[in-house]
Amino acid sequence: MKKQENKNKAVDSGAALCPVHTPGSVYAPPPGHPKGWYTREGRLKRKAYEGELATLQIELVKLQEWVRHKKLKLVVIFEGRDAAGKGGAIKRITEKLNPRVCRIAALPTPTDRERGQWYFQRYVSHLPTGGEIVLFDRSWYNRALVERVMGFCDHEEYLEFARAVPEFERMLVRSGILLIKYWFSVSDEEQERRFQARIHSAEKRWKLSPMDLESRRLYREYSRAKDDMLEFADIPEAPWWMIPADDKRRARLNCISHLLSSVPYEDVMPDPPSLPPRVEHDPYERPPIEERNFVPIVY
Repeated sequence: MKKQENKNKAVDSGAALCPVHTPGSVYAPPPGHPKGWYTREGRLKRKAYEGELATLQIELVKLQEWVRHKKLKLVVIFEGRDAAGKGGAIKRITEKLNPRVCRIAALPTPTDRERGQWYFQRYVSHLPTGGEIVLFDRSWYNRALVERVMGFCDHEEYLEFARAVPEFERMLVRSGILLIKYWFSVSDEEQERRFQARIHSAEKRWKLSPMDLESRRLYREYSRAKDDMLEFADIPEAPWWMIPADDKRRARLNCISHLLSSVPYEDVMPDPPSLPPRVEHDPYERPPIEERNFVPIVY
């Protein structure tokens, strides 16, 4: 078992630190990377992005094996405005991982029964056991954000959540859960551009719901709700980490890089196995191919 030495170049170079970003501003490339990686506007080019992503995804597999080996419990929360890029980041984290180890919790609208329960109850059932990673695509912070803005909870319910969530998360951490919280910060202008892209793309239009459109109308109210949430829920045991997300590629890499740097994992990947030889003397006769149903050969 060998200790990971700074994981990889992306983590080493300081990419885990989110650059200062004013919504709508031009990104300044961080130090330590070739200037040719970025466009004149500061956006990461596809070739550089894909190369770094491949490197980071190998490290994610090592992290997964470490979590499984040590029976750790890792929870990662993804929050942000609609079209901020949460789902895209989650997809890049999970696409090379074992779904039996790393799973996504994206809860639907609560049922009548769930509305009558303790607020956190429906989320607790999705928390990991030892050796699991759970990524929450939105989370119990719905109450502080969409429920507050849309009027789905009353003022007393909101205040109770604000009082309870810090202690709830401290309880999770005391129980042995590693809790990491990310807020994907997207500017008004970039969100507008992404909404327009969804409207005019048949393959993306399903991503726009009536709730998304209403939250856009209430953009300022949502901003105030987010600011208040960060005031009462940014605790030392589980701080909020802000990810500038106007450039999706940079946001994904910065998120993954920071996640890797947040868990002190080691490389416990098994050695490549050797394939055993086939047993050739076992008699086997394949049935006639005409007896099977095949899909039409369209391509």
